Amino acid sequence: DILVDGQLCDCDIVVNCKVGDPIPLQVKLTNWSKHSVGPFALTVMPYQDYQNGVHNYELQDAITFVGSNTFYIDSVKPTKDSVYFGALLFLYTGDFYLNIKFHEDNCSRELPLSWFCLPSVHIRATEPV
Repeated sequence: DILVDGQLCDCDIVVNCKVGDPIPLQVKLTNWSKHSVGPFALTVMPYQDYQNGVHNYELQDAITFVGSNTFYIDSVKPTKDSVYFGALLFLYTGDFYLNIKFHEDNCSRELPLSWFCLPSVHIRATEPV
């Protein structure tokens, strides 16, 4: 599950936020397999979709992370959850998306396939009132 500003992100949901306000980000992973999974890392990569097949990942002047955009995880035990917290700060208005990438440190332990099907996250940053 992915929550942005306390809202569960699912298909067709747009999370609205204000430019200049830190927006809490929570990623919850549940290991439904019979084996512990890890170590691995996940990286949150914001981008803009220009609706013509082009994605702009060069957003360092538009979005910043409070803390790091990469979470390092030792392991997630079978049938257990692991929750990671971060925050985003939008510096400009616009429609943004979050892409979550996994990086395995140990090839002998595969990550659950469901983790690669996380919902897309659509965030609309607007001017403060």
